[in-house]
Amino acid sequence: MSRPVDGTRPVDVVALGESMVTFLPSRPGRLADVPSFDRGIGGAESNVACVLAAAGHRVKWIGRVGDDGFGDHLVEAITAYGVDTSAVRRDPHRPTGIYFRTAGDRATDAHEVLYYRAGSAASAMSPDNTPRAELDSGRVLHLSGITAALSADCLALLRELTAARPGRPLVSFDVNHRAHLWRRPETGRTVLLELARRSDLVFVGEDEAEEAWGVTGGPDAIRAALPEPRALVVKQGAAGATLFERGGGSESGGASGAGPGGDTVTRVPALRVDVVAPVGAGDAFAAGFLSATLRALPAGDRLRHGHLTAAAALTVPGDLAAPPSRDHADRLAALDDEAWGTLRLGPGWTQAVTRADEEVRTP
Repeated sequence: MSRPVDGTRPVDVVALGESMVTFLPSRPGRLADVPSFDRGIGGAESNVACVLAAAGHRVKWIGRVGDDGFGDHLVEAITAYGVDTSAVRRDPHRPTGIYFRTAGDRATDAHEVLYYRAGSAASAMSPDNTPRAELDSGRVLHLSGITAALSADCLALLRELTAARPGRPLVSFDVNHRAHLWRRPETGRTVLLELARRSDLVFVGEDEAEEAWGVTGGPDAIRAALPEPRALVVKQGAAGATLFERGGGSESGGASGAGPGGDTVTRVPALRVDVVAPVGAGDAFAAGFLSATLRALPAGDRLRHGHLTAAAALTVPGDLAAPPSRDHADRLAALDDEAWGTLRLGPGWTQAVTRADEEVRTP
């Protein structure tokens, strides 16, 4: 980033948002046919927090859960990753959100997700009941567009947190457009653009930008629609990711060049991955990129760490996966472009610490 991330704060990253208990099917099939489910946890911001904590960072998750057994499970599970949950509030009147999903790819018509989050404890978060000092205690404050969709109070909170103010942490914002969460889709599109423009670092998918804002023409067109953030990461699925950064420094891995408005533009292709479940990869990418940002790594390495952490999520069945060790990820991120292009990762690769320099090579 062109502005150094403040290293004097007691926490590396504070993540704010709703976490839910997720029920994963015991076998493929329609929800109507699945006989049993395994319990897990899921939530865009808490996923990022858990992965960052597992990678060795000081992380705090702030949210609101019900005073119920599911709330107990969420707090215990997130704490077990090493995340500080001391600022999580318990709501005696509203429940913890839950959701069920099928095992298939979200991009297919067969995929089903059922959310039970309307009126959840998290939807009651507001500027008045969320601890501001805790929110400002991190070097980075990570937010997502999902929170803005939960209620008018949640939107008011995000507007306050993204407003320019003295002492504001670096604000990281993952657009996370979820059309079904917005009562009025046109409101969601406007709000997400507003919040992204007020943030320092923004993550958005190329397909997401088209769905939310009708922006086509690739990463350059998305940057033209979002010129304000100091850093913009455009995720392009199997094609890779592009980083636009004002005042960017050395790039290391990846192709870089000059962009509009004085940007340094860095592009890194995606890895070849044997996908188990395409769930949680976007959150993992954000966590990997943020981890590398906190370490002040070059732009290309930040994108590569994003891809590697996403690959860890893609090769497990749930929403969360342990990231590769720092040494392991650094070694792979340092591969030359040819070796990076032939790298292929499959289930269990994060534990393959004794393997050769290239985990699985393909011609």
